[in-house]
Amino acid sequence: MTPPPTISPSARRAAIRSLQSGTIGAIVEWYEYTIYGATAALVFGTLFFPGFAPGIGQIAALATFGVGFLARPVGAFVAGHLGDRIGRKSTLILTFSVMTVATALIGMLPTFSQIGVAAPILLCVLRLAQGFAVGGEWGGAAIIAVENAPRDRRGFYGSWPQIGVSSGLLLGSAAIAFAVAVSGDDFEVWGWRIPFLLAIPLAIVGFVIRLRAQESPAFLVEKARQDALVEKERAPVVVLFRDHRRPLLIAIFARFAEAGNYYIFTIFVLSYITTEFDVSRQVGLVATMIGAGANVALIPVYGKLSDRIGRPKTFLLGGACIIVTTVPILLLIQTGQTWAIIAGVVLFMGLGHGLVYAPQPALYCELFPTAVRYTGISVGYQMAAVLLSSFTPALAAALVVFSGGALWPIMIFAIVTTGIAMVAVRMAPDRRDVELDRIGMPDLPSVAREPAYLSR
Repeated sequence: MTPPPTISPSARRAAIRSLQSGTIGAIVEWYEYTIYGATAALVFGTLFFPGFAPGIGQIAALATFGVGFLARPVGAFVAGHLGDRIGRKSTLILTFSVMTVATALIGMLPTFSQIGVAAPILLCVLRLAQGFAVGGEWGGAAIIAVENAPRDRRGFYGSWPQIGVSSGLLLGSAAIAFAVAVSGDDFEVWGWRIPFLLAIPLAIVGFVIRLRAQESPAFLVEKARQDALVEKERAPVVVLFRDHRRPLLIAIFARFAEAGNYYIFTIFVLSYITTEFDVSRQVGLVATMIGAGANVALIPVYGKLSDRIGRPKTFLLGGACIIVTTVPILLLIQTGQTWAIIAGVVLFMGLGHGLVYAPQPALYCELFPTAVRYTGISVGYQMAAVLLSSFTPALAAALVVFSGGALWPIMIFAIVTTGIAMVAVRMAPDRRDVELDRIGMPDLPSVAREPAYLSR
């Protein structure tokens, strides 16, 4: 590997500010997303879908969680275009604003008993708004961290927005646990609103930090190049589907290792243990919080590992861990014992999920040239979310109902989807030694030579 260029103190400070922007924004965004998933699993079936049988009402509530994923591709296309043409920073502020407003309004939403069928309809509309915002958030947070990072630390810097996701999960779970403790038996009456309203002060902090971020040198160079063109290039999404189809497919299928499995071992497990074993809600929330804590602690370690051995190798190691541990983890959870539930969730979050999730931002940024990077990352990431994440909690709940309580269909689902992701990442190049603004250029150094299919 060629030695990385030295960077000035001012460039390093700019990189750290951009890193903070991506991370803090991700924390707040995913805090808001987490509290929705948790409350959907715990109380939305009763509050917004009364009159259904308990199991069917639960499935309907979890399905509203999936509705948000339908808007993710729209958010990815819109944010991708804006991010590649106008700027990463402005686009991230837009997605942050939409997400915060939608979350606060959910916390103020009347229930079915108050306004009838309008309640679930409005819930779905606000959920769509959340999905739109998240559709453009992850790609921008990943890019603003990785594009500003020193070349030899892109994996480590890129892992920090992933920490933001797990930190959001941790804070969201803590907020739900706090609301349950404060409201007690009234959680279904008013306590569930507390986490949504707490998003408002969190968002203020996020706005202040995000406004301090700077555009990356790679984007500024690309923007100057585009402004100098007499004949403007076509929209980034057109260029993406015309010239970068193979990298896009790699980005889509690479998510199969964690996109659905993450929601199985967090949202679905929370619902499963409370309905099947009459286990206290607090047990599932505590398990999720400890698992998120392990994720936060280990993701930077795995990000640094990817700087040493490469993104594909780190990812493949994580995929192998998921396949090997899926059956033991679900068997532990199926015992209904508190210690086993906690151990299973922590094992998944700290080992397999962390290893595949940490290198993703750098891996994705290294797949696409600067001109279509925001679009390529966002579209690839969110198309996988629609294919796999969207209705996974509801699908898992349905599989349990129709299999008589057995978890073997979920085991097969997790193993097969992870295998698909490993095949896709096996085809990805290792571009640790390539400057991001050189990706897609014809004169790549020989040390970074890659399969010919990645050019078109």
